[in-house]
Amino acid sequence: MDITLLLTSTVTLASGIPLTLLLTFVSLLVGFALSVPLAFMRASSRRWLSLPVPAYTYVLRGTPLLVQLFIVYYGLGQIDLIRSSILWALLRDPFWCCLIAFSLNSAAYTTEIFRGGIQTVAPGMVEAAQAIGMSPMQIKRRIIFPIAFRSVLPSYANEVISLVKATSLASTVTLLEITGLSRKLVSETFAPYEIFIAAGLLYLGLTFLLTGLFHMLEARLNGAPRAKSRPGRVALAQVAHEQ
Repeated sequence: MDITLLLTSTVTLASGIPLTLLLTFVSLLVGFALSVPLAFMRASSRRWLSLPVPAYTYVLRGTPLLVQLFIVYYGLGQIDLIRSSILWALLRDPFWCCLIAFSLNSAAYTTEIFRGGIQTVAPGMVEAAQAIGMSPMQIKRRIIFPIAFRSVLPSYANEVISLVKATSLASTVTLLEITGLSRKLVSETFAPYEIFIAAGLLYLGLTFLLTGLFHMLEARLNGAPRAKSRPGRVALAQVAHEQ
């Protein structure tokens, strides 16, 4: 193995990190915004409200992300109605196609993660909030979701890390993030061994960094005061109501 080539490749491939992180965090932001209302719909006792959500999550979680990306990038452009609409300005750009595919896929997984957290919130917490006159929206925003998010944080961290690695699929539609740059370097140097090891080290470093950040966040949230009795629950609801 050529150590010099490995080191120079690592430096070169590091220029793809900003695009990798941009794809990751914008997709996570959009996916988060979509998943929160979908998770509450999924956890709702009203079947007409909850039933459509599993159809979306089942399809997106049950098919490969690469297939979904190809459908957005190659498939939607074949529809004349889309090619003649303003959507074509976005869909002809591989960056936006990746964002759409990654965001929808992330939203499907995050919806199920948050749904599980919402359903584990103790009924007593909701009753305490209702007892002091909080509205349903206030209960969801100040009581249910913060507790649910804390409980599912490890699972959500896994989804974030998975998405970081999934951004490597963007290289299949010509984007030059870490993997895209790796493929370009391989075609120029014919040294796939060193170059893909360098790419793997960069992904490993990003994963290590994100894991550390989530561990810090989890420790911070777990260090917050927790309710231990019913009076404590009422107090917690009172504090949330006053904020």
